[in-house]
Amino acid sequence: MEYAKIWAFKRNPKYLNFDAMGGDCTNYASQCIYAGARVMNPKKIYGWYYYSSSNRTASWTGVPYLYNFLVGNKGIGPYAVVTDAGGVQPGDIVQLGRADGFFYHSPVVIANDGREIYVAAHTFDAYMRPLGSYLYDQVRFLHIAGVRDW
Repeated sequence: MEYAKIWAFKRNPKYLNFDAMGGDCTNYASQCIYAGARVMNPKKIYGWYYYSSSNRTASWTGVPYLYNFLVGNKGIGPYAVVTDAGGVQPGDIVQLGRADGFFYHSPVVIANDGREIYVAAHTFDAYMRPLGSYLYDQVRFLHIAGVRDW
């Protein structure tokens, strides 16, 4: 979680800043996941990687694509299971959505004390922000269950 803390209010120059292109939240979430996993999935289109701003997958920067990758990944790299608020731990991902099913934000879990979940995020930069301070209609919790490196 050190990576999340270091980069919560600034941008890592190794990655393009997507703030002006729809938001940087999922890019930041992917960076945090990668900082812990240290393994990307190089599969074209359906993988999860960032080599440069023009050589990356949609799952690195897009909210629904990250979800689809993490819950569906059977290959190399991180994978996740959908859980509830009680099942999230530091390093997991929360995704916020509208009533119509459109998910638009991917904060990273920093802490879960059983009463409140605290997150870090880009686009609307935050560190240790209570999840309850966000306005949203739907929420889904992704527990990073492991990483395959074969």
